[in-house]
Amino acid sequence: MNTEEIVKKLIENIGDDPSREGLLDTPKRVAKSYETLFSGYGKDPHDVLRVFDGENYDEMIIVKDIEFYSFCEHHMIPFFGKVHVGYIPNGKIVGISKIPRMIEIFARRLQNQERLTQQVADTLNELLSPRGVGVVVDAKHLCMMARGVEKQNSIVTTSALHGLFKGNDKTRGEFLRLIGK
Repeated sequence: MNTEEIVKKLIENIGDDPSREGLLDTPKRVAKSYETLFSGYGKDPHDVLRVFDGENYDEMIIVKDIEFYSFCEHHMIPFFGKVHVGYIPNGKIVGISKIPRMIEIFARRLQNQERLTQQVADTLNELLSPRGVGVVVDAKHLCMMARGVEKQNSIVTTSALHGLFKGNDKTRGEFLRLIGK
């Protein structure tokens, strides 16, 4: 059964008529949108990250407020927010525009926020072997907003820290201050 057929069955199962005018093209539109929403499968984030000589730069590099959209793997309902990434180079740096591309690959899969946070931190740590990596994700979850506890203003914050970000309070504090935490 293809995605369009599954969506048609879903429409029937929730009690609507997939042959009514407003829903006639919905299965096709949903299938097409899923191609984008779940486009992270089959992509390797290492493929988008380009590494450069760090030219002896040894201070913190931060890319913050990177917007993302993902789908909760438990309810298949969106969650969305911002990712803040920092690292201290150890001879290598990564193209800064590639960090949002890497996040996009991980986010465009069925996810949980904790795993997404850890995947971003682990990938940068593996690729660059930096002196430290810090990743903080702030997100709103529609599974908390539209169902369940129905709390509209809750924000979930997760972090993943490696190296100096984990073992040095001063470095951790500087990172959190610079990202506004």
